[in-house]
Amino acid sequence: MTDSREVAWRRQRVVPWCMAVALALAGLCYSSWVLEFVLPVHADPVNSFLSELDAEGKPYRWVFATGDKVTAALLIPTALAGLWIFPRRRLTTIGWVALLCFGAATIADVLLPLSDCGSPGAPPCGDHSALFPQLHQPHAMTSTLAVTSIAVAVFAFSLAAFRYRPHWRVLRELGLAFLLIGALATVWMLVADNLSGDYALGIAQRIQVGAMSLWLGTLGIAVLREARDAMLSR
Repeated sequence: MTDSREVAWRRQRVVPWCMAVALALAGLCYSSWVLEFVLPVHADPVNSFLSELDAEGKPYRWVFATGDKVTAALLIPTALAGLWIFPRRRLTTIGWVALLCFGAATIADVLLPLSDCGSPGAPPCGDHSALFPQLHQPHAMTSTLAVTSIAVAVFAFSLAAFRYRPHWRVLRELGLAFLLIGALATVWMLVADNLSGDYALGIAQRIQVGAMSLWLGTLGIAVLREARDAMLSR
């Protein structure tokens, strides 16, 4: 096998499989918050935010921080590989770049955790008398960038699935369901932010993040199918 053929073989067969595994693992690691139901973190999942799980000084912070770090470490090279092996189309290019930004913002999330959670003069972690109390911290910016980036990636790939038919069919079917679930949870949070009282914002955020994690796994399946279809069409 010549060098050029070997490179082509790796690009068409090995790289997509590595990407799919990385995306599945990233989705799993980004779901590390489910360990709050096993570990004694003493968090209220109905009203607490996920950022509070890895706030400075919180028990088992390293568990949730490690999950985010691994997620970012997997997604950054995966996004670059996606730009390398798949045809450059506007919407998918936007999607891969947004996924890359999501990975970078997730690392920033870990490096800039909530710092005054429960400190004197600041609202304790479980106190949500002020809506989104953590938004006065630098962590708010990194979290906003992360959520915005993955939202752009999901929308871009979803639009690509409809515009570039028959490509990315999985994202046109199963991926669209996770998009709608995540969008509804986001609307829930945005509307509740402008209302007085408690509206289970913690549940809304967990649904939102859960939908993101499942979508990453779906993207992994889509990558494998795209690579297979590309080889069959040759």
